[in-house]
Amino acid sequence: MAKLGDWIEPHPHGIYVRPADAWVDPSEPVPRALVTHGHADHARGGHDRVWATPETLAIMDARYGPQTGVPVAYGETIRLSDGKGGEVDVGFVPAGHVLGSAQIVLDHRGERVVVSGDYKRRPDPTCAAFQPVKCDVFVTEATFALPVFRHPDTGDEIDKLITRLHANPDRCILVGAYALGKAQRVIAELRDRGHDAPIYTHGALARLCALYADHGVRLGELIPVADVPKAAMAGHVVMCPPGALNDRWSRRLPDPITAMASGWMRVRQRAVQKNIELPLILSDHADWDELTETLAEIAPKEVWVTHGREEALVHWCMTRQIKARALALVGFEDEDD
Repeated sequence: MAKLGDWIEPHPHGIYVRPADAWVDPSEPVPRALVTHGHADHARGGHDRVWATPETLAIMDARYGPQTGVPVAYGETIRLSDGKGGEVDVGFVPAGHVLGSAQIVLDHRGERVVVSGDYKRRPDPTCAAFQPVKCDVFVTEATFALPVFRHPDTGDEIDKLITRLHANPDRCILVGAYALGKAQRVIAELRDRGHDAPIYTHGALARLCALYADHGVRLGELIPVADVPKAAMAGHVVMCPPGALNDRWSRRLPDPITAMASGWMRVRQRAVQKNIELPLILSDHADWDELTETLAEIAPKEVWVTHGREEALVHWCMTRQIKARALALVGFEDEDD
């Protein structure tokens, strides 16, 4: 008797879909790649051909140069063949992670495997909401798969930022946020909370912020920090990549209050180690409750767990009679930090 999902082969450098002769999120260049989203640990350059959402292909173009890409819109299904009689129907549905992020739905001979990539369940003004898909095998991330990780309300975290800003009109608040997804989400969440003032940005954020704006995400007025007088930024929010929080670049700012937007700000020691004065617990990954609620909602026959706290989630599945196993994939990093 054939094993469930035996046409999918997890390898250390990606997931191989044998009847389609294609790889999902391969960490090395391959002839045919199916890419869930644009973060660098999932979307690598150098593939001969890439199937992804139009937004993900645009992100890859911006990061790696023009791709030989085949755009697949949400809800669209294509058929890929290995040229030897094998065929797989491939669909892309929203993952709620960042702009263009998708779960890849693979159907072969009556069996369905969903490779979710990275995902979250919270509303996000910068991307389409996660769409649960019933399946036989669900491949899930486990970035925050420990019960200690329960993310607070997004609006409350943004209100913390706005309150601190208003209380310190002679200072700026410097927010470290990952350049793809997190920075744009913080800006959009601020706009949704009524913060319409200009937001100043590090040069490293300019290209991707422009890309988000081109795709209809409302970011408002963004002003590059370069060549702006220090005094002009007092009482304003300044956005930068996490790596710029404590480097020489930040010295041009008016007495910055250092903040960081990350799910890892739940761990107080991390905030202390990084000299973060205002930790903002804002993640683009599902927390423990959202991971387990998603599995209960989808009700797969089997769960495969990738990059993160695999052991805890596998144990949760097994105690509920859901077959589960951890995949030994390498090269996946936590872009949420």
